[in-house]
Amino acid sequence: QVQLVESGGGLVQAGGSLRLSCAASISIFRLNPIGWYRQAPGKQRELVATIADGGRTNYVDFVKGRFTISRDNAKNMVYLQMNSLKPEDTAVYYCYGHPPGMPASYDYWGQGTQVTVSS
Repeated sequence: QVQLVESGGGLVQAGGSLRLSCAASISIFRLNPIGWYRQAPGKQRELVATIADGGRTNYVDFVKGRFTISRDNAKNMVYLQMNSLKPEDTAVYYCYGHPPGMPASYDYWGQGTQVTVSS
């Protein structure tokens, strides 16, 4: 059973920073891409950022310049550094990993970590 475990969420004031971590129970080379989604109350889950095994990153427009995704292959960890946080960034953040060659229904998800940004 593959597990993705997020940590690092919390309450922060607008303009502040948080660093989310995702620990994978398998080699993250077996998940491509791996990344972060978020879900705000009453909204659909949305992509935030992904990173491929070669290090190529992808960000959605609303986090470009503020968030940075990175990975530590030796530790099987993925990180999301979030700077200049805004109240609209408030959401549950989920780590996810896609097994290459498999349909999306085989994607792995963490349990989520709450990020709350106060104004």
